[in-house]
Amino acid sequence: MHLIIHHWDTDGITSAALLVRALEMEGFTNMTAPIGEFRFDERIWNAIEKADRLYVLDFNVPNEVEKVKVPTLFIDHHTQPRIKNPLVEQINPSLGGKYLPANSLVVSEHFGIWNAWSALGAVGDVGEKAFELEIIRKLLGREGISREEALRLVELIDSNYITMDREAVEEAVEALLSHPIKELLEYEPWVKKTEAIREAIDGAVSGVEERNGFAIVHFESPFNIISKVARKLVWELGYRGAVVINGNFHGKAQVYFRISPEEAQRIDMAGVIARVKALGTNSGGKREVLGCICERDKIGDVLTIINEYLG
Repeated sequence: MHLIIHHWDTDGITSAALLVRALEMEGFTNMTAPIGEFRFDERIWNAIEKADRLYVLDFNVPNEVEKVKVPTLFIDHHTQPRIKNPLVEQINPSLGGKYLPANSLVVSEHFGIWNAWSALGAVGDVGEKAFELEIIRKLLGREGISREEALRLVELIDSNYITMDREAVEEAVEALLSHPIKELLEYEPWVKKTEAIREAIDGAVSGVEERNGFAIVHFESPFNIISKVARKLVWELGYRGAVVINGNFHGKAQVYFRISPEEAQRIDMAGVIARVKALGTNSGGKREVLGCICERDKIGDVLTIINEYLG
């Protein structure tokens, strides 16, 4: 059995479809990890035990790949160490100091297969910036896909993981393989999910409070929309920053703090992240973003720290 483990987003899904097409696989099983968790769970390890060959695509889990006991092709574009496991062939341009914005492009380059899926992976990972690359414009143009249609296709494919539907993420690979790409713009399961996500985002944004130019939003949703709500508030609605709290995300709380580039000059986000982490939360981020998952009774402690930075 050929087993493909891939990331849950558009880049992971298109990478898997490209691999199947490149190798002309007759029979394969594709799986994704529990959404949001960078590990192989028991379900995946059980499948690996039965596999003759394993493929790991766009899923940055070098520690897991070191442990596999079947011949494995590990294709990725994230920064990662060189794999020592002799059963693993590792294809990653970053090991040679080369950066590619999407794993779909690494798969395409490795196998010499180029189509709209290659481009959609990049649009999924870097958004509008992908259209600055001539290869992306050319691949989409060849199949008559406009910029708006490419962005819409990514929104549709990503709706599966945003609604936390692991099974639908896995089914998305077969949907790509069995439908002409433009037909998927009307693919009903994805269209329905996307509408539900938009409604949830609009509902969250409608409850915004403002404090000193910062947006504060509390909502409850099973959808993983917290970063999208924050982006909308800062990028589209022009707030200095946004503090977004999903008070019940599958029994946990999510807190997301995004600031504008101007505020990043003033606010030491690395310091905020370190202080929130010290509370025992699962937190991370970058210069303009803090993301945190914690027990619901810790929300107040996290917000106390963030409030100090709102001026």
